[in-house]
Amino acid sequence: MQALNFPPYSFRIKNSQNRQYIFDDIRKKFVVLQPEEWVRQHVLHFLVYTKNYPKSLVNAEKQLTVNKLKKRYDIVVFNSDGSIFLLVECKAPEIKITQSTFDQIARYNYQLKANYLMVTNGLEHYYCEMDHGNEKYRFLEEIPDFSR
Repeated sequence: MQALNFPPYSFRIKNSQNRQYIFDDIRKKFVVLQPEEWVRQHVLHFLVYTKNYPKSLVNAEKQLTVNKLKKRYDIVVFNSDGSIFLLVECKAPEIKITQSTFDQIARYNYQLKANYLMVTNGLEHYYCEMDHGNEKYRFLEEIPDFSR
């Protein structure tokens, strides 16, 4: 897998039935190692090991319903009160981050109401802070460290 724009992390990778698998510390299981999964695992490690978010507040690859359609978000970080602190959308490195990527995370966030958004393909990262009251957002240089 290609090098990404994250600090270096150690991953557990295994081969089985001619496929590579990577261990997901959050889901506590091996998952097929695809390019988007490679990005997702880097983001999870970044949030837990660099930004110090507790694993107990991080969720990966869960289903939600948007406009009666079943969708899956990549990563959510919860506040201790159960509200959503951060919503992350991961794309494979070869996928360009476009307006449609931001539209996708905005549709998810319309329902989830996260305070922060992150969009990444592993090479480029975009961070936003939401102002739900005024229906606005502002781009940030980086996502805040966990501080609670």
